[in-house]
Amino acid sequence: MSVNRLASGGLVDRATPLGFTFDGRPLTGLAGDTLASALVANGIRLVGRSFKYHRPRGIVSAGPEEPNALVEKGRGAYREPNTRATTIELYPGLDVASQNRWPSLRFDIQALGQLASPLLGAGFYYKTFMWPAALWEKLYEPAIRRAAGLGRLSGAPDPDTYDKAYAFCDLLVIGAGPAGLAAALAAGRAGARVILLEQDFALGGRLLSEDVEIDGMPGPVWVREAEAELGTLANVRILTRTAAFGLYDGEIGAVQRLTDHLAVAPAGLPRQRLWTIVPARTVLAGGAVERPIVFGGNDRPGVMLASAMRTYVRRFAALPGRQVAVFTTTDDGWRTAAAFAAAGAPVAAVIDARREVAPTVRALAGDAPVYLGARVLDATGGQALTGIEVIGDHGRRRIAVDGLAVSGGFNPDVAIATHLGHKPRWADDIAAFVMDDMPANVSVAGSAAGRFTLAEALADGARLGAEAARAGGRATVETPAWRASDETFAVAALFHVEGGRGKAFVDLQNDVTDKDVAQSVREGFVSVEHLKRYTTLGMATDQGRTSGVNGLAILASLTGRSIPETGSTRARPPHGPVAIGAFAGLHTGTHFKPTRLTASHGWATEQGAVFVEAGQWLRAQWFPRPGETDWLASVTREVQAVRSGVGICDVSTLGKIALAGPDVGAFLDRVYCNTFSTLPVGKARYGLMLREDGFVMDDGTTARLGEDEWVLSTTTVNAGKVMQHLAFCHQVLWPELDVQMVSVTEQWAQFAVAGPRSRELLERLFGAGTDLSNAAFPYLACGTFALGPTRARLFRLSFSGELAYEIAVPAGYGDALVRALMEAGGDLGVTPYGTEALAVMRVEKGHVAGAELNGQTVARDLGLGRMMSKKKDYVGRLMAEREALNDPARPTLVGLKPTVAGVRLRAGAHFLPLGAAATAENDQGYMTSTAFSPSLGHWIGLGLLANGPQRMGEQIRAYDPVRGGDVVVEVVNPVFVDPEGARLHG
Repeated sequence: MSVNRLASGGLVDRATPLGFTFDGRPLTGLAGDTLASALVANGIRLVGRSFKYHRPRGIVSAGPEEPNALVEKGRGAYREPNTRATTIELYPGLDVASQNRWPSLRFDIQALGQLASPLLGAGFYYKTFMWPAALWEKLYEPAIRRAAGLGRLSGAPDPDTYDKAYAFCDLLVIGAGPAGLAAALAAGRAGARVILLEQDFALGGRLLSEDVEIDGMPGPVWVREAEAELGTLANVRILTRTAAFGLYDGEIGAVQRLTDHLAVAPAGLPRQRLWTIVPARTVLAGGAVERPIVFGGNDRPGVMLASAMRTYVRRFAALPGRQVAVFTTTDDGWRTAAAFAAAGAPVAAVIDARREVAPTVRALAGDAPVYLGARVLDATGGQALTGIEVIGDHGRRRIAVDGLAVSGGFNPDVAIATHLGHKPRWADDIAAFVMDDMPANVSVAGSAAGRFTLAEALADGARLGAEAARAGGRATVETPAWRASDETFAVAALFHVEGGRGKAFVDLQNDVTDKDVAQSVREGFVSVEHLKRYTTLGMATDQGRTSGVNGLAILASLTGRSIPETGSTRARPPHGPVAIGAFAGLHTGTHFKPTRLTASHGWATEQGAVFVEAGQWLRAQWFPRPGETDWLASVTREVQAVRSGVGICDVSTLGKIALAGPDVGAFLDRVYCNTFSTLPVGKARYGLMLREDGFVMDDGTTARLGEDEWVLSTTTVNAGKVMQHLAFCHQVLWPELDVQMVSVTEQWAQFAVAGPRSRELLERLFGAGTDLSNAAFPYLACGTFALGPTRARLFRLSFSGELAYEIAVPAGYGDALVRALMEAGGDLGVTPYGTEALAVMRVEKGHVAGAELNGQTVARDLGLGRMMSKKKDYVGRLMAEREALNDPARPTLVGLKPTVAGVRLRAGAHFLPLGAAATAENDQGYMTSTAFSPSLGHWIGLGLLANGPQRMGEQIRAYDPVRGGDVVVEVVNPVFVDPEGARLHG
């Protein structure tokens, strides 16, 4: 039996012990425990170190408001930092470690930093590490990051999977305490579609921790009966371990933990699921968060919220202390004294700041000493609480305790209701914020509405559930009514006890003290939003649940304002931490961006190809051969083979769009800046497509294979965008045109066959009866030919500047085609080449590609202004005529070569006049593409240079400060190889 486990009681399963480890120490808990309750049962008080001062910290709460007990869960890639021990469901083999300490939790050498705490007040980072500036990155920032912070990321890819789901309902109930269960029962019985969310692994909320009765049944028994009834209703869905984190326009976001509580997750089951829920009505029944009180030493391990202590005693049968005192300003705090007395644990004292309490409340303390009108001034101890100092009418008194239960009031959990901009109202009678101004179709019930008795919670929930059912047109039923235990609720506002010797913490997680708030006021940060950001108050995993109201109350006191005048910060989603993976769901890796393989991928792999991602495709980049020391050697060999013989390149990834209909020619005239309606059958034409703003969108060729059969090609990256653009133009701009179109990129495997011997190779492939001479099949010709069991499309097109063709077959024949081409050209020295060699040859030939078609260039910039027809209208024509786009000084396409042979050029280098300073004012353009030219024996480049065509022969600087380059280059014709086009038409 664990040292602090009660011999009886609780809702844990004593027949199922569970082994786990904390900081490598083997411990035992019970099924039904949380990690926090298991640590309490094992007598472990010290669970972590604070963010800034590395002070010893213990468990404070029993729920998601926990600011201190943050641990690292799991090992390796599964390690998850900053996980609240109070929300981790215990399972066998659970492995957790404390964080933010070195070398150990008990002996943290960084705790010596407390000696410098007078220098580490709010904003000290901004004030201290200003000089010398050069030391910020080298010394100050690394040192600060090592000293501060909380948990550690694994640095490895997340091995878990996540899921997304959508749901619709008549009523969404957030929280399965008494109000939430009552709302779900009322609406469910009426036939309404209900979704009930509960972030805990068990329904019931406070009913699991209180000595109350409903209809004569103990709270946990009533919960079991309610859950059983809801389980029989097909119109009700219960989602446990599910936390709502945000209210959006008509939607609620929630995250469900599916496998976090399992030692071994079933194969295929995601770790978490992100729910988007669209309800007709929503009831917020998330309860309230107990508020601590700020006093000296209030962060000692053993100082806890009173309701949390009661939860550990009643629900988990675990004693948080053997000699406990209660410090309260509420009736509720006295119930914790009663819980300890019922468990056989002595209560050292009940200290209430109020001078009068009801006799029925006073009776809850039993025989314990009671101090009314008194306050706890200081808590003492080191790694555990050892005593408190109480001040009151009796004077000062020290009381030896190992636990202090604190109850300063309750803050209704209304943050989600404020996510759409609605503001809470301060209610003096309960000393807390409540919601009056609610989003449409959203209501609050029970403690979340500031009604704290059990009877009020049940009545609230039943009424709102019945209203939701009636609003949804469900059968009218009588609003359920339950008899509940009599309870009283009263509270006096006390946020801060001044005069203590120890540090008084407002925000335990961020080490924000009352003095930090005072310093913020002295320095002029008197807005609650400024206070939050200057001191970091409330900026943590608990989102200020235990610190926010105390902080603004102290601010109000220091500035002489009331709390309503001071205001509150605005909550924003997510209300609690949500794994980024949950937002992504399955849309990661290949699920988000599937890798498409060309038909020749298997063959290219056999050839040892190195692959590169091109859009959504994986393409062969180059084909290394034995003896080649680097990629440049392989690419140089491939280029030389194409220029001197024949090469094969898979160009299947280029977008292909099939068009049919009598109006295709007219349609293409409107989407291209040049004319296509005059294109005869059996010919292809290069086209330039503009956006509506006049800038170039894409280029490619369109071939007319038959009277009513067209195929349009696009760049690989823009295939989807061009298809979308064409569909928009047809469906929205010109629906009267008789045109049909479909993307056929994946249906055809296409290969470029280039080089002076390409014709010879293809004539071998098709057989002696095929005439591919210039007379029969000239440049830009296209046609269909029989090829074995299928028919192939052949286009005389060239991206390399050589005599070249593109041959296309149905994708299923792609692998056979590339092997047949290699076999037919074996004695011709046929060479496969990849995208790098293709890019080199296009730069040698001055062809523009993605680097030049970057969305910022117009046709004239690229030397293609003559393609812009003046005889017809087309998309982008009017905007392309804007004065600025026709300015001769605009950067225009030019070729560049180094003035010193052997010097490497780099894309991205900026152009400067010789002798000019490297400033933005002197920038005249930049290098868009570079390549080592095997044909010329030196590096070459394409670039966009101001007044480019008028500057041929001029020398300028290509300045590249990022890579330390500063090269003098000569401006030349962008066509480096075969400017006459003799090879192209050979």
